[in-house]
Amino acid sequence: MWLILRLLITAAALFVATALVPGIQLQAGSTLAKVTTLVVVALIFGVVNAVLKPIVKTVGCVFYILTLGLIGLVVNALLFLLTSWVAGKLHEPFHITGFWPAFWGAIIVGVVSWLLSLTLGERRHEKDAH
Repeated sequence: MWLILRLLITAAALFVATALVPGIQLQAGSTLAKVTTLVVVALIFGVVNAVLKPIVKTVGCVFYILTLGLIGLVVNALLFLLTSWVAGKLHEPFHITGFWPAFWGAIIVGVVSWLLSLTLGERRHEKDAH
């Protein structure tokens, strides 16, 4: 159940990013198509982050130390661009036009996901675990 909530939180955060960042395009027609696309892209984003982010952090740990973690913003943007590319290969109507929209979009997705997790998920999830 927690994974489904996490997926929906990420989809909502992606929706906010598409609304705020001009270079992030959600080109689906109907509301149902938009919601479906956002859920699929959230799933892709979750898989990309789960698989690649730990590898990148391990391999690039020196850069994380040298930049005091700021390289993480660049890594998140690149992973968001990769998500857009994979979505395109799966014929999903979601596209990021370049690095800067990906950069700002990744920040927005991260912040909105964190805020939604605080209000909707983590506290309830922690109570269920105890």
